[in-house]
Amino acid sequence: MRILITGGAGFIGSALIRHLIQHTEHEVLNLDKLTYAGNLESLTSIASNSRYEFVQADIIDQATVSAVLARFEPQAIMHLAAESHVDRSIDGPSDFIQTNIVGTYSLLEATRAYWQTLAEPAKSAFRFHHISTDEVYGDLHGVDDLFTETTPYAPSSPYSASKAASDHLVRAWQRTYGLPVLLTNCSNNYGPFHFPEKLIPLVILNALAGKPLPVYGDGLQVRDWLFVEDHARALLKVVTEGEVGETYNIGGHNEQKNIDVVRGICGLLEELAPQRPAGVEKFADLITFVKDRPGHDQRYAIDASKIEADLGWVPEETFETGLRKTVQWYLDNLDWCRRVQDGSYQGERLSNTDPKDLIA
Repeated sequence: MRILITGGAGFIGSALIRHLIQHTEHEVLNLDKLTYAGNLESLTSIASNSRYEFVQADIIDQATVSAVLARFEPQAIMHLAAESHVDRSIDGPSDFIQTNIVGTYSLLEATRAYWQTLAEPAKSAFRFHHISTDEVYGDLHGVDDLFTETTPYAPSSPYSASKAASDHLVRAWQRTYGLPVLLTNCSNNYGPFHFPEKLIPLVILNALAGKPLPVYGDGLQVRDWLFVEDHARALLKVVTEGEVGETYNIGGHNEQKNIDVVRGICGLLEELAPQRPAGVEKFADLITFVKDRPGHDQRYAIDASKIEADLGWVPEETFETGLRKTVQWYLDNLDWCRRVQDGSYQGERLSNTDPKDLIA
């Protein structure tokens, strides 16, 4: 199958592409604007493969996207291109509105025009798979509540509101125009090649540098954690076997309090790190509680029983095994981290003195 992936240089997109090239026979075209979080170095291992192609383009540029569609003739589009950092959306919502809402609209229109040129059976077999987040559902108040595919939308941040809007657009293009769409909403991803402004890589790198490990509020916010390679396997399942028009929640069955995630990383570093920074007796001593994020949701947790029942997907990693693999990967790839931090990102997040800007 020929699959066009938007946002393929991002964290989840690059994991998906590595999985497709290394473990399947599918052909992949990666269309990515290469904003701050897009990094082609995450794709070095497959970049020279004859089944892979990269095109630098913005999904808002409908003419360019249309030309790529006409040339590549994809049988599926997997749409991951998005601005995705909640703090950035609070500081500057505009990029999120442009990319996540206007960009998705532009991509849908280019896709619809291309799809309408297809003859049967290619037209019916085509899929537009929109990848979204559990943050569109808002906050969970009960200790045992879980997000299901029918949970009403109640986004809290400009980021989650923009993703909710894009989800609605995708569903509307199916209902109005018949475009064969699939949607997935996932929980917090983690794993190798994660941009170091997000919680887990930031804690690992700050700890190794002897910097404070800032934790919002009391650190009791709960998130469900999904190992990114498990997510990639789930996305492939959905695009190849999912039922048109359906939504599938993808979760890791791994609910953790933020403070326990940070302590878990510290424990693994005590065991795995070759040395600790000067003046640091225990990594956990670096934990620093900071003022909470505005509108911070207390708990997200996904009920992923539908994708298990309908498509047979379950995560392979527990949080313990996935976190150990992740910490070890960062310890083994500190040069990658340094190159990412040395680029246009220097001083923007990681060296910023405002603690709010030091946490995901």
